[in-house]
Amino acid sequence: MHMKLQSLKPHLFSKQTKNLCTFPQQKIFKHNARYGVFIGSLVLTTALTPLSAQAGHTFTLGAWYNFAEEDDNLPTDAYTKNGEFGNEAVIFYVDGNAEPGHGIWSYSAELRIGPGSFTDVDNNATGDEISLHKAWIGLDLNDSHKVIIGKSQVPFGWKTSNFWPGDMYQAGYGDQMDVGIKLQGRQNRFGYNLAYYPRDDWWSTSTDTTDDNRHWGSSDSYRKLNTIVADLNMEIAPKHTLGIALQTGELEDLTALRSAGLKIDNQKERDGEQSAGVLYYKGKFGNNFVNAEAIQTYRSLPSDLAQQDALEQDRETRRYALEIGRNSGNWTYYLDATWAQSQTDGNREGTISAYAPGIRYDYGPGWIYAEYLTQNGYIDRYGDIVDSDYEFNALYLSIDWYYSQSK
Repeated sequence: MHMKLQSLKPHLFSKQTKNLCTFPQQKIFKHNARYGVFIGSLVLTTALTPLSAQAGHTFTLGAWYNFAEEDDNLPTDAYTKNGEFGNEAVIFYVDGNAEPGHGIWSYSAELRIGPGSFTDVDNNATGDEISLHKAWIGLDLNDSHKVIIGKSQVPFGWKTSNFWPGDMYQAGYGDQMDVGIKLQGRQNRFGYNLAYYPRDDWWSTSTDTTDDNRHWGSSDSYRKLNTIVADLNMEIAPKHTLGIALQTGELEDLTALRSAGLKIDNQKERDGEQSAGVLYYKGKFGNNFVNAEAIQTYRSLPSDLAQQDALEQDRETRRYALEIGRNSGNWTYYLDATWAQSQTDGNREGTISAYAPGIRYDYGPGWIYAEYLTQNGYIDRYGDIVDSDYEFNALYLSIDWYYSQSK
C-alpha cells in the first residue's frame, strides 16, 4: 500500500548551527563499536514487538534532496554553499502498534543515512553520516496515558513547520530527541508530559540530539545528563492551547578527552547544570495557524571547561519565537521568526533575529519546498549569543519522497 504521512517530516537544523568550535575534535572510539550500539538499538525496538495478526506494522522508505544558495559576510566561503545540489539522505522508518484488545504496545524508529541525515559527525554516536533520529517503545497504561521508553521527542514548547531552515534561535530548545522515559497523558482539556532523560544520545561522548544539535556541547567539551522535563498544557478553546514547560539537568565535563594530560584532573565531573522554561501558545483559525513562545535559558558550564576555554561560566538568554501560516489545498504558506537576547554578564551582543518564509506543495508521495532564511548572529554550543554582526542569507529548494507498506 502506498501512503504518505505528514508525521514523517523531520525538522532540520539551519545554517545558524554551524560548528565554529576552535579546539580539535578527536575520534575516541572505533566506528564498529559505535555501529554495534547504534544498530542494536534499532533492532531492539522492533524485536520486542512481535509481528502478528493482532497488530499493525508500517515500513516506510524515504529520501530527500536539496538545492542551496547561501551567502554571508565572512571573508571566506567555508560555511556557505554557492548554488549546490546535495544534502541527500535515505531514511528508513518502522512503526507499529497492537490492535485494541490484543496488547498495549507501540513502537517507532527512524534511521537516516547520507550527507542529509543532519547529524553532527564529529560528535554523534556513529562517527559517520548515519543517525538514529528516534527509536522508542510505548506502553499504554489506559486510553489517556502512555509510557514511552527510548529516544523520543523532548516535550518542551513547539517545533517549527519549515523543512530546511530548522529551529533557528530555538537552538537547543526546539526539536530535541533524547534518550530516556516519558509519561504522557490527557484528561479533558488538560495534557501533560513528565520525562527523565539520563542521556541526550546513545554514546557516552555523543551530544547529537538530532535534529536540534550543535547547541549542547561536543565530545570533548560537555554534554547534558539527567534532564527532567515537566510540561502542562490546557485547551483554552477549541483548537487553542496554552502551555508551560520546565526542564533542569546536569552538564558533564568532557575536557578530559582532549588530551592525556587532562585525564587525571578532569574525570568527567558533573559540576555543571542547566535549566530552562517556556511559555507557549498553539492555535488554529480555520485554515490558518499561529504558534508563539517565550523561552528563558540558563547554563552553568563545568568549571574546568569554563577555565580552559576562558568562558563566562554562567550563561543566560531570553528567546522568542513566532510562526504563522495557512493551509490551502495542497499548498501551505508559513513564516517562522525568532529573536534572542543574551543576559550573560559581559556579553554585549545585541538582539539577534532570524526570519524564514516558505511555501510547501503536497505533490502526492512527498512535498516540494521553497524556503528563504535570513539572520544575524547565531547561538553557539555553549548556549549563548555570538557575533551579532554576522549576516547570513540563503535560498533552499527541497524535495522529499516516501513509500510505505503496511501489514
